Amino acid sequence: MKIGLFLPFAERQFGFGDSARWADLLAMTRRAEEVGFDSVWVADHLLIRLGSHEQQGVWECWSIVSALAAATRRIEIGTLVLCTSFRNPALTAKMADTVDEISGGRLVLGLGAGYQENEFRAFGYPFDHRVSRFAEAIEVIHSLLRKGKIDHVGHYYQARDCELRPRGPRPEGPPILVGGRGERVLGLTARYADSWNAWLAFGRSQPEMIPPLRAAVDAACAKVGRDPASLARTAAVMVELPSRVARGGSRPERISGSSEAIAERLRAFQREGISELQIWPNPNSLQGIEEFAPVLEILDRG
Repeated sequence: MKIGLFLPFAERQFGFGDSARWADLLAMTRRAEEVGFDSVWVADHLLIRLGSHEQQGVWECWSIVSALAAATRRIEIGTLVLCTSFRNPALTAKMADTVDEISGGRLVLGLGAGYQENEFRAFGYPFDHRVSRFAEAIEVIHSLLRKGKIDHVGHYYQARDCELRPRGPRPEGPPILVGGRGERVLGLTARYADSWNAWLAFGRSQPEMIPPLRAAVDAACAKVGRDPASLARTAAVMVELPSRVARGGSRPERISGSSEAIAERLRAFQREGISELQIWPNPNSLQGIEEFAPVLEILDRG
């Protein structure tokens, strides 16, 4: 099972009083690479408002991903997940192939439909028919990355006699991950994705959440005639580390405890069929990476 680090993406988030600057994100990514994380993950938001909290600002995802691709050597870099409504899908495929080239084949292209109406409205993107727009966008992106060309006239997008040239280091482009749980999104996942993601980090980050989600994904695969075993499963979870627990106490929906206890809880996800976990450490900072490093050592020992 791979272990990834989900980078802080908004102001005043878990470990930063204001916001993580580029220098912070670069330092965290390089340290994550050094201590043995397999991947780092970047969110795609323009503004975010969670529940009753005030609106928070966010750095632009592709800019950060592109810079990290050039500034690292080994670690995979993924988007969790890129909102297809924010960028023309043909251009998204072009950008993905280019960043895959910059990284030497380390990009994981996570895609989703988006859900925060406030950021759509603020930046002038239509919020209607989000899943229908996503369905058309992922068809264009998938065709361009896998086949290198498309001639598409759709309801929302056009890509006439479009080609990807030159191509990146992988003939069929980077792997595609889709995040989402709705029936239509799962159907598109089964048709187009290499892996699927369950976002549990802001909810119940426990392996007991996986079986019903796994069953829904299996059913979506069966519906389109795909072998469920050919679709990898990933999950994003929050881990409360000792320094944060000492300050405020642990919350039962989050993973916490000693390094050994955390490692064993993560192994339980593997037993449920999860091939990669994206970890949101609390605190999500350099300190959090250092506190989590012993967990990676234990997992590496088997």
